[in-house]
Amino acid sequence: MTETALKPTPERPGSAEKLEEWQVEFARRHYLRLPALLDAELVDFIQTGIDRGEFRERVHEGIASNKELCMTGNAAFGALLFLMNDEKLFQIIQDITQCGRIRCFEGRVYRVNPGQGHYDSWHNDIGDYRLVGMSINLSREAYSGGVLQLRDHETREIVGQVDNVGAGDAVIFRISSRLQHRITEVDGQTSKTAFAGWFRAQPNFLSMLRDQAERGRNASGSIRTRRYRLSGRRIEG
Repeated sequence: MTETALKPTPERPGSAEKLEEWQVEFARRHYLRLPALLDAELVDFIQTGIDRGEFRERVHEGIASNKELCMTGNAAFGALLFLMNDEKLFQIIQDITQCGRIRCFEGRVYRVNPGQGHYDSWHNDIGDYRLVGMSINLSREAYSGGVLQLRDHETREIVGQVDNVGAGDAVIFRISSRLQHRITEVDGQTSKTAFAGWFRAQPNFLSMLRDQAERGRNASGSIRTRRYRLSGRRIEG
């Protein structure tokens, strides 16, 4: 595990009172925004790596209709993965959400461009030992749309929504069979770029890296555009 530069600040739980405030907010809203999870210097380094990155179209199976661009692995992705797999961060997320023990964070860098048919549909992320979802905004400019929405699985009532347009800001959200979520379409002229994924109970970080390396070797001869399977129920409408 790595030790990140994430430190208690007024935006992070540096006191019992702040932690309790965040616990109450997450319990009530099913999400919590974490301003400046990544500092400006680190965000600039990662954005520079993303600017040099290669993106490929990706469609998640198990979700009704969806499409995004996904960045292939590079130094920026590696840095993000390394930073988020931090025991101190795991403890903070466990304390806020009251989830079980976190052993790794698995994520991807994705981009959605306005007017290019990139969109998301209602789904949940149940399965594969996923405990809590997280998305970190890495866009260079403020974008319009791209809002995280959560709804009740049975009633389909929207129970929460939050935008996240500050570079380096994060949103964590509950994964539950009672909830579904989606990202609304991005409009205007500016793309949305984010690092998103899940805190998981299994496997540990090193095992996850080995699994990813093995999948990469097995996929080395595959076609450019592929379909990926996400655990979770297919949602229509």
